[in-house]
Amino acid sequence: MIELRRPDGGFARVGHRGASALAPENTLRALELAVELGCDMLEFDVLDLSDGTLVLAHSDDLREVSHGAAAGRVRGRDLAGLRQVAPDLATLDEALAFCADRLPGIGLQLDLKRLGIEAATIDAVHRHGVFDRSWVSTFDARSLRRLAELEPELPRSYTLPRDRLGMAKRGPLAPLVRAALGSIGASLPRRLPVLLARGRAVAATLHYSIASRAAIDRAHELDAAVYVWTVDDPRLAERLVRDGADGIITNDPRIFTMFRA
Repeated sequence: MIELRRPDGGFARVGHRGASALAPENTLRALELAVELGCDMLEFDVLDLSDGTLVLAHSDDLREVSHGAAAGRVRGRDLAGLRQVAPDLATLDEALAFCADRLPGIGLQLDLKRLGIEAATIDAVHRHGVFDRSWVSTFDARSLRRLAELEPELPRSYTLPRDRLGMAKRGPLAPLVRAALGSIGASLPRRLPVLLARGRAVAATLHYSIASRAAIDRAHELDAAVYVWTVDDPRLAERLVRDGADGIITNDPRIFTMFRA
């Protein structure tokens, strides 16, 4: 089973959807590039189609998955139809087979985007022989509990907060969202024991805006690892590593050559 805690003071370098700042996100090319740039772990998103096929996709927005080539929804289409507008779309089976064959020893973070795909995900990591280097994360405590019931040995991480659209960075609501994140961050050290217990989680994947030293210390007191997303500023990454983060999740792995940690 993969060890998410880094008690030696080291940290995991995690490619967010691969090296998504440099190649189309959630593609095999992005995954391979992240490893070439020094990542020892990869994060990718898992979504199900209407026929049950699991694919690497962040959301049901076809414009996002097709990198602007088409509009509409993803989940209502079959794989053949999707690949007409997103030819690089990888299935979960293809991604895991690629990692098993081409990227030995690299840790794999599977971020589940839908409730109900837990059993199929567990089956896939076992079938491709990557179970021992895999872990799962999700915003949904129900999904985490289901994963714990089905495969208690698979590490689970509770992702906080639920800010999928990145509103803290843009748009007229940004100041309000930032204020809400500030409130979440202030209360997080106190709430972490309940949140982790609710999801039967052994780790927390935290947005950088709420990943304070106090939150990281509290998680470590509970023997839970902390991985921080999505960090593209080397100075911020350096500060988070000093504060004890076990992993830094980035779109651009080149940041790891730009700081001293």
